[in-house]
Amino acid sequence: MEIRIDNFIKIYERSFIENWDLPALTNYVSRKTLTYGDMATVIARIHLFYESAGIRQGAKIAICGKDSPEWVLLYIATVTYGAVVVPILSEFNPVDITHIVNHSGAELLFVSSNIWEHMEPERLLKVKGVMGLEDRDILYEKRGEELSRSLHMLRRKFRKLYPSGYRSQDIRYADRDNSEVVEINYTSGTTGFSKGVMLTGENLAGNVCFGRDTQLHFRSSRALSFLPLAHAYGCAFDMLTPLAVGSHVTLLCKTPSPRILLKALSEVKPNLVICVPLILEKIYKNQILPMISKGAVRWTLAVPLLDSFIYSKIRKKLVDAFGGEFEEVIVGGAPLNHEVEEFLHKIKFPFTVGYGMTECGPLISYTPWREFIPGSSGRTLPIMESRILSEDPENIPGEICVRGTNVMKGYYKNPAATRQVMEDGWLKSGDMGTRSADGTLFLRGRSKTMILSASGQNIYPEEIEAKLNNMPFVAESLVVERDGKLVGLVYPDYDALDRFDVSVVDMESKLDDIRTELNKLVAPYERISKIILMPNEFEKTPKRSIKRFLYTAK
Repeated sequence: MEIRIDNFIKIYERSFIENWDLPALTNYVSRKTLTYGDMATVIARIHLFYESAGIRQGAKIAICGKDSPEWVLLYIATVTYGAVVVPILSEFNPVDITHIVNHSGAELLFVSSNIWEHMEPERLLKVKGVMGLEDRDILYEKRGEELSRSLHMLRRKFRKLYPSGYRSQDIRYADRDNSEVVEINYTSGTTGFSKGVMLTGENLAGNVCFGRDTQLHFRSSRALSFLPLAHAYGCAFDMLTPLAVGSHVTLLCKTPSPRILLKALSEVKPNLVICVPLILEKIYKNQILPMISKGAVRWTLAVPLLDSFIYSKIRKKLVDAFGGEFEEVIVGGAPLNHEVEEFLHKIKFPFTVGYGMTECGPLISYTPWREFIPGSSGRTLPIMESRILSEDPENIPGEICVRGTNVMKGYYKNPAATRQVMEDGWLKSGDMGTRSADGTLFLRGRSKTMILSASGQNIYPEEIEAKLNNMPFVAESLVVERDGKLVGLVYPDYDALDRFDVSVVDMESKLDDIRTELNKLVAPYERISKIILMPNEFEKTPKRSIKRFLYTAK
């Protein structure tokens, strides 16, 4: 299908006008709802404040804090003003936050009070001031009282400009070409330092217009946002796309534990669920797997026709758990565990797996669940191209390269890093995979994590880890090379240990059994020589990916 790419800023100008009276944002905790008209009015106040404070189009505005309606309002207000938004994950430490603010050249920082109290104002080199994310009060002002005066006069100026109140016909957003940068999103990769990804209006509009034209979200549809909005995946499909078409977004505004999340899903009943693999993997491991492993159920599943009956019951239970009114669950952010994927496909659960990266804002490939091929990451988008750096792209894995509408402009102030990944418009993803003739991508792992066996075979540790993570009492794992041999590093599932009254000492005695069972499931060259129990959880990036480089060098 053909995707029509509109001007990114004008998409929201049109949406706020057309959907003025519809509910736009709800805080799940407080239950407070803002209409599109309410949002537009607050955005107009923020625009007036920016103007009074001397913020020019193209200026950088940083936002750091947990997801909230205030976070969304500031993001949309910044890009529709014509400034460049710099979303910063709240999980970054204060030193990294300071570095990103300074590196981006942000003139203003909106930050949650609990984060601000650990930061050192004197280290912020270029900001005019710092304002509270929750109530937009001034926390720090570098020179003079320009911000204070602007804030003090804001209410009076707003009443003077709009004596009859702010109305839909008053909406006029910035006139900026799609080629201009609207966002700088700093990565938190597993192998190195953060880089500022420059995303243009075209890049973000590509994602939004694809979501709109394929009706992932639609007018008056319901969405539950629980992924970090400072991350490209949640930002594009839990915020930007639904607000572009008049959807009603409920922000979870709290940590999405399985219990809290399932309760919210049952109440909101979203029409589309955007999630990461961990959610489905936890449900499978903690709820489904124990159930289908019971003797009676296991026997039933071996009997034709009876197995279909059991699978349909499990499917209904899962569908109801996710609210029961969704078209599909889209899994992204990381590959889905193969065993979990095979089971969900077997019971005909409506899910699909997409593929993307921050450098594409993020979407690269997607297929609706009815057309989804298990083991794939969907078809390359019609606004994108893909190729595999391999002599046989359909059978021999090579690095995935992409180009097209969604590909970033480059890394901010880092031409060397840009040159490393960009060549003739093609972006080197760093991911290994194959590609079918119709553009469907099959991921194997990261090029930087691939291990070459003694016999010359390519080993993708992520594939072994997926099987190891399904073993009893294993929470997460890494497979690394030590002295020419493969070693599994395992962090135990302490909840499961407690539930079955298994001690850590007992767990250690089970490691050889786990290794033996694992080695039955992998190729001979992928066999693990030993498993080491890790006393502490693996260190993670703010996006919850394991920092592999901390463990592979040992």
